[in-house]
Amino acid sequence: MSLFKLFKDDRANVDRIKKKTLKMILEASKSSYPEEFGAILRATKGIINELILLPGTIQGERSALFKLHMLPIDFTVVGTVHSHPSGGCYPSDADLDLFRRYGWVHIIVCRPYSMSNWAAYDATGEQRELKVVD
Repeated sequence: MSLFKLFKDDRANVDRIKKKTLKMILEASKSSYPEEFGAILRATKGIINELILLPGTIQGERSALFKLHMLPIDFTVVGTVHSHPSGGCYPSDADLDLFRRYGWVHIIVCRPYSMSNWAAYDATGEQRELKVVD
């Protein structure tokens, strides 16, 4: 059983992302191309507003490997974000495995890394809505 399923709290109810945070994700993904970009999402009051870059994260052309043991104890962490440089903002089998094990909301961004080239998913891999706010 996932540690995150033991506790019911507001982190499962994240429904918005700050525009500046989404822009940061898109720019970091574009800058990392042709390799994947990966980070951890942090939220307060239902709004994703910050990224955590984990030490030791390995970026490759086909994957980003998170060293989750490097994550500090932080109850504002809600999920992950990563890019798909090959295109397609749909989760792979490896993505779905990560989603099931870690967090409540996950974002995948894809080329050309514009404000319309991203999608959010829940822990089961179902697409979910995230409203972009200022």
